[in-house]
Amino acid sequence: MKPPHPTPLLLLTALTLPSTTLSTPLSRKPLIQHFNPHRTASSPSTPLQVGNGNFAFGADITGLQTFLPWNTLATWCWHNASLPTTANQTSPADFTGLDWWTHGRLVNYDQPNPAEAEISQWMVANPQRANLGRVGLWFGGGGSNVSVGEADVEGKAQTLDMYSGRLSSGFVWKGEGVAVVTTADPFSSTVAVDIESAHLVDGGLGVFFDYPYMTGTNKFEAFVGVWNATANHTTQLVHQGPRQVRIQHDEDATTYYTTIHWSGANATVSGPAPGTHQYVLTAHGSSKLAFTVSYHSHPSPETAPFYSPSGQGTRINTDVPAITTSSSQYWRNFWEHGAFLDLTATNNASATELQRRIIQSQYILAVNEAGFDPPQESGLVNNGWYGKFHAEMFLWHLGHWGRWGRWDLVNRAMPGVYERFLPSSLERARLQGYAGARWGKMSDPTGRSAPGEINSLLLWQQPHVMHFAEYEYRSFPTRATLEKWDAVVTATAEFMASFASWNGSSGWYDLGPPCLPMSENTDANATVNPAFELAYWRFGLGVAGAWKRRLGEVAPEAWGRVAEGLAPLPVEEGTYVIYEGVRDMWDNASLTEDHQSMLGIYGWLPPQPGQFNLTIMQNTAEQVYERWNFTYSYGWDFPLVAMNAARLGDVESAVGFLLHPGFEFDDAGYQVGGARVPTPYMPGASALLWAVAMLAGGWGGSEGGQFPEGWGAVGEGFTAAL
Repeated sequence: MKPPHPTPLLLLTALTLPSTTLSTPLSRKPLIQHFNPHRTASSPSTPLQVGNGNFAFGADITGLQTFLPWNTLATWCWHNASLPTTANQTSPADFTGLDWWTHGRLVNYDQPNPAEAEISQWMVANPQRANLGRVGLWFGGGGSNVSVGEADVEGKAQTLDMYSGRLSSGFVWKGEGVAVVTTADPFSSTVAVDIESAHLVDGGLGVFFDYPYMTGTNKFEAFVGVWNATANHTTQLVHQGPRQVRIQHDEDATTYYTTIHWSGANATVSGPAPGTHQYVLTAHGSSKLAFTVSYHSHPSPETAPFYSPSGQGTRINTDVPAITTSSSQYWRNFWEHGAFLDLTATNNASATELQRRIIQSQYILAVNEAGFDPPQESGLVNNGWYGKFHAEMFLWHLGHWGRWGRWDLVNRAMPGVYERFLPSSLERARLQGYAGARWGKMSDPTGRSAPGEINSLLLWQQPHVMHFAEYEYRSFPTRATLEKWDAVVTATAEFMASFASWNGSSGWYDLGPPCLPMSENTDANATVNPAFELAYWRFGLGVAGAWKRRLGEVAPEAWGRVAEGLAPLPVEEGTYVIYEGVRDMWDNASLTEDHQSMLGIYGWLPPQPGQFNLTIMQNTAEQVYERWNFTYSYGWDFPLVAMNAARLGDVESAVGFLLHPGFEFDDAGYQVGGARVPTPYMPGASALLWAVAMLAGGWGGSEGGQFPEGWGAVGEGFTAAL
């Protein structure tokens, strides 16, 4: 049974497209703006956003956070809740984890200890990413606030111009129009706002600024922080100057500042109102108010985080027109560089929908997932998993930028994050008796991995280092690239070779037990030689060996010995299965409803020589199509299966999985998480772009685009996948 298609596709045969830049570049701007999101009401699940990858401001229908407390999040602001006060559980140093038997010896893993429940949970939840504050319209009457809801305003209309990063919003209140334009500075945590309305003249309309308290009590927070715990934190005006004020926010040990600067009107800031942390900016005698809101971690904005391409700090821009111009230039540069795909030559509804997802996903990911830190699953829209990063998602989150030729965005975080996490990863491996660096899973900005069974036993994040490095070397085959990645490639390979255990009975090296595969749904103590991880281990060690040879060095003998001596890919009844020894997998509902890990062997990864059988893989794909519970699948599952279908020559199914009913994108292009993960679920969007890049550029041995015949797909700037 083939996957269902929302609309009929055309033919099975693939159309080969050039992977090089066209002699006449595609006209990108009209196509991008054709898919600009338009709304007439606020979405309860996704805001429209402006931002720059390190900072994002989410807005409701007013262009601000008036009716819904959408979030203002940045990569640099984190909060720790108070430590537990239970005896012997007052510090992370009191956490001891659990010992598991591992190949004849006890190994300590960072897992919650029932005897240390409070400090274990504290380490899971802390630190959590902090919501910097809320900015919304203040409705006045006779000098006091008036309660106004979204139902009380009329004529609501909103458009996000993705080509300029400009959010234009408008509505009518009490017979007068209100127009709001919102943009973000590309290089700092600053939002610029331009408001025009007759209500401004007499103080009937203003802007409020408010601050929540972070609790760390919720694993998933759509609206981050609580607004009724005002006694737990403090705010104060610490600076007032001509057309500018600065507010200091203290919550526990976290302190940051908000600088508000206005122009074009005489205005004042009042507050906070008693029992609140709300401040109000009101204009006087003018129908226009332009202001900027800058968040920074130091008292002076001159020393605030600044996200220039060079990484050097400079003064934050507080001029609204300058930020608007800078935003327009930034986004034009983003869209006009890198690879591009045009699917508009046909009236096919599937091609049009795929085009929409491609365009809108690129904007959303550039706002949420292009920073100096790895993103988390919900990006900077909200906090999932307390805002922490999942290392097994690094390649999904960030690798697609390289596949689309946007290496400047990859290089913001890579390999810098791995270099920052290297000391803690070396120590993790050492304490467990391994060589090299064992990368954690659910990490905070220091690289400390949160306690958890899955967090401590998952394997497939380890070879991501080699995957990143190899794709960069293919685009930039220089010694500088080799030296840039060498330290983390070497440390990773040392751990991978050390982790594999020699099995004297079988004559192979084993992975696990205990371990958990990509699917995370097996018994860790029974899981040995998971199929995808075996293939990925061979791939990673192979890249590491080639890396040393390119540097003119000799790779450690163990790398090649382990890579060649790893156990064969597990096969049952002519199909690849999740792990060695699993029985009747295809009849086990609990094993056929999570990630389809076996298909990643031939799709996301190139086949490993001598260890891959095409017939077995075809049988495996057929079993997945027939027997998998796709209603329980989510996010990157569908692009993973699509890439496998493409390599198997079934382009129709590949595109069908990218448009599968279970792989839903909302009106603004956010991938819907569903019941199992929060909305939005960013790895779904980034995996979509990874899969589309593979279809547009082909892969080794099948270079060139792979789309249904009749679509007339035209791509430029794509290179073949591995």
